Order: sequence, then structure tokens, then C-alpha cells
Amino acid sequence: MSRRDFRELRVLCTGASSGIGAALSRQLARRGARLVLNARREERLKELAGDIEKEGGEVCLVAGDITEQQTRQAMLARCQSQWGGVDAIINCAGIGSIANFTDSSEDILRQIMEVNFFAAVELTRLAIPVLQTGRQPIIVNIGSVLGHRAVPSKSEYCASKFALHGFSDALRAELAATGIDLLLVSPSTTSSEFFDQLLHQDKTSAPAGQRGMAPQKVATKIIRAMAAGRHEIIVSAGGKLLVWLDRLCPPLMNRLLARHG
Repeated sequence: MSRRDFRELRVLCTGASSGIGAALSRQLARRGARLVLNARREERLKELAGDIEKEGGEVCLVAGDITEQQTRQAMLARCQSQWGGVDAIINCAGIGSIANFTDSSEDILRQIMEVNFFAAVELTRLAIPVLQTGRQPIIVNIGSVLGHRAVPSKSEYCASKFALHGFSDALRAELAATGIDLLLVSPSTTSSEFFDQLLHQDKTSAPAGQRGMAPQKVATKIIRAMAAGRHEIIVSAGGKLLVWLDRLCPPLMNRLLARHG
């Protein structure tokens, strides 16, 4: 595929009120994309939209819970009515928990799977028929390096990202003949509000805080990968090292993680 042009690209983005989603939305708008943004926090979305519009960007909002079917349908309907179609969907909404599995609950597991996996999958299912008529269509799934190698105290989050990874690989092959690209993005820890929104955090886990790669840097890497038609990126050097060590010597990684977490 030729290099993707973002001018007037019609984009749906979930989880857009903060972190990677907000940074992506700003950068895409600066490149001329037309956006439909979703998150639960309507006031934060309005602030973001105001900033984008001040810079001349085109944006509209669908506030609501992405795990609900009517919210997903409303996003697609708004993009079609406002921009006449859809060229890209970015599944960025995500939540997590940091605790031993035995200290967690079924409710927490189901919430994580609903947001991180099922919402992304079902939005994608709805969007595919519309994407097939789009310009250089693409699906972008924001996974995690923990969808390549699982670690202690994040079993539920890892499970959701492994599921998204497997789904992405299978769907990419299914869609190859349709012209729809699929990019799986695997960030490491990102400096965002993610750790402030945890469903559960036990007393022994590391304190929440602004740590990791800046979301603006992650967004830049994602946009470069979208432009180039990449299938997958592992964003950080540390993430690449983790994945390669696990592939080269899984028993060693198992021992290290069991000892040091």
C-alpha cells in the first residue's frame, strides 16, 4: 500500500479523553484528519475538542460507555452522517488492575475484558462493512507489550491484551484480501492517567504515578506506523527486550519474573 495520507481521513477513536487517545487525536487533527472521539468523561472530551478546533481541526464527540452497543452504533452513525464514511478506527480505551489474581474478583476480570477486548472487537465488527468502502482503511488496536509476555500482579490485564493480540493477528489475515489494514500497537508503561484509574491496586504494588514513555511520543510512533502500513509495532526498547528475551529463553524469563515480579 502507498503511504497513508491523513488529510481528511475519517477516524473513530475510543478512549480519547486522556493519555495515548488524546495525544493521538491532537496529532491526527494537525495532519488534517476528521475525528469522531469517544470516552465516558464528556467534559474532558469537550476540552480536547475545543483545543483541536482552536487549531483548525474538525472533530465531533460521542460521549458514553464503549462497552454498550448503543454507544458503538452512535459513533459509527455520527461518522457516517458527519463525514460520509469511516476510514480508520482506533481501539484505544483501556482499564487495568494491579493485584494478585487470588485477591481480585470475577467482577474486576469481567470489567477489564469488556473494555479492553469485547468493546474493541464489537466496534470492529460493526465497522468492517463501512471500512470496506473507505479510503486506505485501517484498524488500529492499542494492545500492550504485556500481550506478548505476561507478568505477575497483572494477570487479568495481560489476559485481555493477549486476547486482543490473537484477535488482531487472525483478523489481519482474514481482511488481507479486502484492503483493510490492521495495526497492533504494543506500548510499554506510558505516563498517563491509567494508573490513577485502576479498578484494583493491592498494597504491595508499585505506587501510581506519572512514569513511562510520554503519550505524545507513543502517538507519534503510532502515526508513523499507520502512514507506513505497518502490521505491528512494539513501542519501547524495553518492551522489545522483554519480548525477545522471552522468545529466546522462556524458562529464564519465568524464573526472573517469579523471583522479581
